[in-house]
Amino acid sequence: MLAFCVLAPLLDVASKLAAESGMPVGQITTARFVVQGALMLPVLLLMGVPWRTDRRVASLLLMRAVFLILSTFSFVSGIAVMPVADALAIAFVEPFILLILGSLIFGDEVGPRRIAASVVGFGGALLVIQPSLATFGLVALWPLGTAFAFAFYMLVTRAMSDRIHPVAMQLHTSLAGMAICLPLLVLFDGSGIGPLDALEPQGLQWLWLFGVGFWAAISHMCMTYALKFAPSATLAPLHYTEIIAAVILGYLIFDDFPNPLTWAGIAVITGSGLYIIHRERLSARVKRRAAILPVEVP
Repeated sequence: MLAFCVLAPLLDVASKLAAESGMPVGQITTARFVVQGALMLPVLLLMGVPWRTDRRVASLLLMRAVFLILSTFSFVSGIAVMPVADALAIAFVEPFILLILGSLIFGDEVGPRRIAASVVGFGGALLVIQPSLATFGLVALWPLGTAFAFAFYMLVTRAMSDRIHPVAMQLHTSLAGMAICLPLLVLFDGSGIGPLDALEPQGLQWLWLFGVGFWAAISHMCMTYALKFAPSATLAPLHYTEIIAAVILGYLIFDDFPNPLTWAGIAVITGSGLYIIHRERLSARVKRRAAILPVEVP
């Protein structure tokens, strides 16, 4: 999981470098799925993982790809003009959105403390958004789109996690993403619509586009194997160390460093998220204890 937290920001760095070099956001998003699919296919074949699915899983895979496309497109649109760490901090409100959606869709029990922590977490996001809006304009809201889309992406993943192998899930998501994105790039070629009008990469642009898919595949494989050996409740707190790698890489490569208000927002978001994780653990512990207590028969 720590490897994921170090490697995932490299995906963001490659995306930002590609965007700053003039690559359209839609083309960067497509590159993620093309390269990731090409890398995941031999992994699946070497592991001998079955990749056939039924119709229900196939429909969920398509939904998963759509939400990941929206999440990636939104995030790349944001980091094209704003620091990676700022965008990532705003996107970290996703666990709070996921908590509320989990309650509405799956009927998960959510107490007042976790709702209060979510409200505080959103307040922390506003501390990051406010100066970003003043500096970068409405583009600072793109990472919020990432948070919502990724929350739905996680819910779809949850709904199918016990019906398909994680590696097959990654490959099918990449293939579905390619099936959606490539025709759109062909359709809008020469249209003059900036985000979707593809360009022929030149020089280092090829490297940046390859890096988007490469680091996506490697980092998400690390997360997949982490979830194989440890429950998500154990790994979730480590996810917040991703912001450390994002700050370091942003400073070394782009000379970006969060201002005091952004740091305050990061602290509030992280603290609120860790508190929610703590409450989730306590709730799970209570349920386990209740499950093993002997049932009294009258």
